[in-house]
Amino acid sequence: MSSSLHSLQGNKACALAAIAAGCRFFAGYPITPSSEIAEQMSRELPRVDGVFVQMEDEIASLAAVIGASLGGSKAMTATSGPGFSLMQENLGFAAMTEVPCVIINVMRGGPSTGMPTKPAQGDIMQARWGTHGDHPIIVVAPASVQEVYAETIRAFNLSERFRVPVVVLYDQIIAHLIETVELPPKDSIHTVERKWASGTEEGFKPYAETDDLVPVMARPGDGHRLHVTGLTHTEDGFPTQKPDLASRALNRILDKIERNRAEIDKVEQIETADAGTVIVAVGIAARAARRAVQTLRGEGIRAGLVRPVTLWPFPDEALRAATANARNVLVPEMNAGQLIHEVQRVVGGRARVSGLNRVDGEPIPPAAIAQKVRELVADE
Repeated sequence: MSSSLHSLQGNKACALAAIAAGCRFFAGYPITPSSEIAEQMSRELPRVDGVFVQMEDEIASLAAVIGASLGGSKAMTATSGPGFSLMQENLGFAAMTEVPCVIINVMRGGPSTGMPTKPAQGDIMQARWGTHGDHPIIVVAPASVQEVYAETIRAFNLSERFRVPVVVLYDQIIAHLIETVELPPKDSIHTVERKWASGTEEGFKPYAETDDLVPVMARPGDGHRLHVTGLTHTEDGFPTQKPDLASRALNRILDKIERNRAEIDKVEQIETADAGTVIVAVGIAARAARRAVQTLRGEGIRAGLVRPVTLWPFPDEALRAATANARNVLVPEMNAGQLIHEVQRVVGGRARVSGLNRVDGEPIPPAAIAQKVRELVADE
């Protein structure tokens, strides 16, 4: 069987990808501009013997997803900024208890109710630091409908592989965009299953350290001991406040991400080899930046683009290399300035870092990015 072409909306592509990745449980509370995901999942899941539940709110939605995942199902929820805020406590619980789950956050104007039908990129930092405490998390940021499909599948694979919550983060424009998408044959899609406990049940430790720092998971009812608690715990799952044990436990769940960055990181770079000005952007802003780079190159201005597809953990090494010879770095984003702080940290004063921001519910056009680059180059 060969690939097939389809005209798909971003949110529908997300739902179809989740099914292709093996998702068999969805719990959610409809919220603009993510509601089409829940709507599509309510149609698709019964066809594959899955379960769809419309919950009473977003807090309960992620709680149900965590419970389903503990029971052995690949599980997902979808929301937007206000709902994502409500999920933060349970997101931290999933990180601490190492429960695989996927959360789709379609960004809209905020704060609070904000502008439900308008795009924004105001959840970049909430996606990384929304819950309390030091915690591992992976965030992917697709910039096209095709990439929504691919990155949703990758999100499930990363979540199962590393027993960590994975957020798929994109804006309202990407969510409602209809583009031609090439869907691969189902039997060609690579999916990852979590490591399940097997063998001797006696002495089994549910959080035992392994070579890749990802513990095997006990399947409820199979005889292996299962212990789930949000309290800081030892390898056997019992709570501890002993400094050496607490430090070892927390460092392991953080290090399992850092040690496996080669499997997690993903960055797109365009024309960065000789770039004097590097643009760093995600989502719909990155698509505008890509066009701006084409325009500027046509004028003889050496501009390039770095687009983190894996947004968190942030691609420090790739950005540091791409900006090694740059005099200017421009960060266009549809918020008051979030991504720019991470870029400034990585660039570390080697180049001038400037922002181009918009918070009125409208996208940043390519012409505005190109003009800002011209001004920066003229001011060198």
